[in-house]
Amino acid sequence: MSIPDHDTEYLRERELPFDIAHESGMTCVVLRSWPLPAGYNHPEADLLLRLSPGYPDVQPDMWWFDPPLALASGAPLQATEVAEVVLGRSWQRWSRHFNQGQWQSGIDGLESYLALIRRNLEQSAAGR
Repeated sequence: MSIPDHDTEYLRERELPFDIAHESGMTCVVLRSWPLPAGYNHPEADLLLRLSPGYPDVQPDMWWFDPPLALASGAPLQATEVAEVVLGRSWQRWSRHFNQGQWQSGIDGLESYLALIRRNLEQSAAGR
């Protein structure tokens, strides 16, 4: 499985460097050097998205960073304690999920998924 054309176009239009690979029945999208908001221990990190075979009808779940992120203040980040090896790399798993009914099949895609990730990163950096 590759990603839908509209997702590829979205990434290319924004000049987001990405790689696509397959592992364990999942499509893995690695966004290289993803920019992070102020407040983290790194200005950027690689972001891994794992998409199930039913994507985009099936909503994505969680995301991963390499290198692992921490808040610059030293405060802990909730639900980021697990490291998982994917594509031969160790990734920090961010256990985050869409709310029930938040993902709309046929409408949502990587643009809305990445918007959720951005919002979560900003809220976590702000201590919310």
